[in-house]
Amino acid sequence: MMATPAEFDEIRPYEAGEMQQAFHDLLNDRQFSLVLKGFAPWLPKALRNGLLKLAFTGIKTPLDFQKRFMKPVVKWIIRKHTDGCTFDDSKLYTLNFTLNNRYTFVSNHRDIVLDSAFLDVMLVDAGHPTTVEIGIGDNLLIYPWIKRLVRMNKAFTVRRGLTAHEMMRSSQLMSRYIHYAVTQKKENIWIAQREGRAKDSSDQTQDAVLKMLAMGGDLRELNIVPLTISYEFDPCDYLKAQEMQQKRDNPAFKKSRQDDLDNMKTGIFGYKGRVHYHCAAPINTWIDELSDLPKKEFYETLSHRLDCELHQHYRLYPCNYIALDMLENSKASSDSSHYIAADVERFEKYLAGQLAKIELPNKDEAFLRERMLTMYANPLRNYQTATGTM
Repeated sequence: MMATPAEFDEIRPYEAGEMQQAFHDLLNDRQFSLVLKGFAPWLPKALRNGLLKLAFTGIKTPLDFQKRFMKPVVKWIIRKHTDGCTFDDSKLYTLNFTLNNRYTFVSNHRDIVLDSAFLDVMLVDAGHPTTVEIGIGDNLLIYPWIKRLVRMNKAFTVRRGLTAHEMMRSSQLMSRYIHYAVTQKKENIWIAQREGRAKDSSDQTQDAVLKMLAMGGDLRELNIVPLTISYEFDPCDYLKAQEMQQKRDNPAFKKSRQDDLDNMKTGIFGYKGRVHYHCAAPINTWIDELSDLPKKEFYETLSHRLDCELHQHYRLYPCNYIALDMLENSKASSDSSHYIAADVERFEKYLAGQLAKIELPNKDEAFLRERMLTMYANPLRNYQTATGTM
């Protein structure tokens, strides 16, 4: 196995020779021990660590770690907190497809942790030889044990809160690493189409993400795949609505680190209903059509085309149609085949339950409800625009 160039040491995941030490450091981290105690408070620490060390036997690579530890955890989350997670990778079977191909999945962003975790499990179950390396913002790595754990889980670091000059250097380094990971390490990459989740679920690709990917080399060698993630219910919807009111009432409001942790925990353990992942055909099947465009227009057109690919492959649920109809006070957006009275009753009950979780001193129920309805209506709006079915 080739050694990764030293220039990537500050951002790359752990490598095979570093996994044992990383695991040792993780077990000796006091805060991580407290987290483990929460999962099995009846087990003495020595016994918990002993069982983990035994389970870690034979693990040499981050992929081994994912298959041994993370895959069962993610499978449990799917069973416990979703009504099933489905995967359509049929469009990958184009452009000289083989299971040895590597891809850069550029997707909309629904959950801080699970977007890539669900994808990992589905890729392995579908017969792909490896999972994905992921970019994760250093604003989320607030404890040493979190940073160790995500690096063991094939994460590379995306630096946040930089000056313009630092951001340029950081973007160049990250782009070179992504190209290296795909072409030399033979890894897949997952990256969100924008920085942070779209609070209103209207997913739009930022040109800056595509420009960053191009800094390290030809976009074609990344084998970019637009990936659409569809949740029936977003467990963080009330937290997003709450943040919107906080920013409305105080434009200077910023989330705390604890807020980020609360979002992560709610996203993992909240109810998601049905979940679907859909891979579009790799952009290499059509990117040459844009080759004669001026640079600025090239990225604008590429972003728009990626958005169209993402939007037309949403898996839509009754709540999307109900939300749009509630906002427009009509049934103009749908027909009776999209939902029945029981679906409306279920969605109303769900909304009421989520709104009740919001605790603000000046709680604006009408605003919060409208914001949540918009989150569920926007995927349908974008789908209708992308497919010309408005």
